[in-house]
Amino acid sequence: MRRRLLNRAMTGAAVVCSALLLNGCGAQAGGAPASLPAVPPEAPPTAPFEGIDVRVRQATADASRSGADIETVVLDRSTGQTVSNGDNEPFPIASVVKLFIADDLLLQESEGKTKLSAAERQSLDSMLRSSDDGAAQTFWDRSGQNAIIARIVDRYGLTGTTAPYNGHWDVTQSTASDLVRYYAKLLDGSGGLPPEQAGIILGDLARSTPTGTDGYPQRFGIPDGLYAEPVAVKQGWFCCWNGANQLHVSTGVIGPDRRYVMAISSLEPDDDAAARQTITQAVKTIFPGGKV
Repeated sequence: MRRRLLNRAMTGAAVVCSALLLNGCGAQAGGAPASLPAVPPEAPPTAPFEGIDVRVRQATADASRSGADIETVVLDRSTGQTVSNGDNEPFPIASVVKLFIADDLLLQESEGKTKLSAAERQSLDSMLRSSDDGAAQTFWDRSGQNAIIARIVDRYGLTGTTAPYNGHWDVTQSTASDLVRYYAKLLDGSGGLPPEQAGIILGDLARSTPTGTDGYPQRFGIPDGLYAEPVAVKQGWFCCWNGANQLHVSTGVIGPDRRYVMAISSLEPDDDAAARQTITQAVKTIFPGGKV
């Protein structure tokens, strides 16, 4: 993720995140067998979020003592329970916008409006796995820049997401609630992206590399905080925002069945290593032992 000096104050609007109850998607296999053995009814899903409200408040308070302002939302897609620290103001999402760029491009391809070459598919994979800025810029320009955000907002029903004021993709603004909503609708298909294309995005996020193409460590937040869970993540970062604050954003799906969705952001007036530690520690406080 490029490091640019930005000095634009953030504005906020409270957003309510819809709880979505359906389970994950993936590329579908061929024909189903003619008959299937009877399966006993599933037990009601358990609710492992006991005590999470207290831990979210603790993580928020601990980060504040370090000078950091964090925002977080967690969704259990099986029970519909959503937990938030209540600070749901828009923030620049940096490289997390690459999700939107990829989603929009893959939908165009599925509809026959464009065709990605083998090299372009590799660039898209690099953009999602290793946060390749050059690939993002190419696809951003190709698909109409701010028009991409307008189409994503419309398809996913995002109410706190706005296109960048200066046309630079990395200062697209969103909220933790909107980012969780995006993932939930990507997973259940209600955002309009077909399962095969959604599987491309989620597969790349599950193969997120330890560092970005610019050499920046991108295991902060969810990957290092939920170290005992399989995760599929898209990260974002840059300096500086609203002064000299380091911005870090960690988003993704958690668990072998993709049951949980989380988005967490942090603004901290400290060096980048300390800021990465702050957001990672917040996730560890919310989920002790590295598990949900």
